[in-house]
Amino acid sequence: MNKKPVSRRLIAVFAAVLVLLASGLALVYVNFREQPTAGSKNITIEVTDNNAKTVSYSLKTDAEFLLQAMEEAEGLTFEGEEGPYGMMISTVNGVTADYNVDASYWSFNVNGEYCNYGVSEQPVNDGDAFAIVYTK
Repeated sequence: MNKKPVSRRLIAVFAAVLVLLASGLALVYVNFREQPTAGSKNITIEVTDNNAKTVSYSLKTDAEFLLQAMEEAEGLTFEGEEGPYGMMISTVNGVTADYNVDASYWSFNVNGEYCNYGVSEQPVNDGDAFAIVYTK
């Protein structure tokens, strides 16, 4: 068999196409991802713990992202660690969820659907209803 060597020009063209494609996808993501609403908003945050006890927090906030709103919610306490994808919440209102121990975690929902982003980047819009649920 006679193999032809791949030309440097072909490799350069392929690399340029990949760079253009990646740049285009990045632009689409930045321009079309969900954006937070600026200004005052009324939201609710409902926490359901490991005993199915639910506590609701209603607040008026200027927060653009869920983490900021959680920090403003009077009586809501939480702990977590900053990771490569933002804040990873492990404890809410004194209840710790540890996936490594019993496959439990805190799930975050907005308006009845799983959040598309971590709490650090989840946009907050007027009328949003957030649920933080101990899940096993």
